[in-house]
Amino acid sequence: MSATETAEAEVGGIAADRLRSIVERIERLEEERKGLANEIKDIYAEAKSAGFDVKVLRQIIAIRKREPAEVEEEETLLDLYRRALGM
Repeated sequence: MSATETAEAEVGGIAADRLRSIVERIERLEEERKGLANEIKDIYAEAKSAGFDVKVLRQIIAIRKREPAEVEEEETLLDLYRRALGM
């Protein structure tokens, strides 16, 4: 590789082609994420129009992502606190 080719491949010690590849992959994934977010938004709108409470759906989805033991512990504490407050 000549000095000119080396200078084009690395700028300030950075491999320009590798950097460009990484940036383009991130940009592509960001676009995919944006598209997925729009699809999710549409599904929530569909659920709302079908009479479902979107806030509760979001809570259910968040709970399903967590470990069952963690959820059970939280629900036990919530029940304990409610009883202590007479709720």
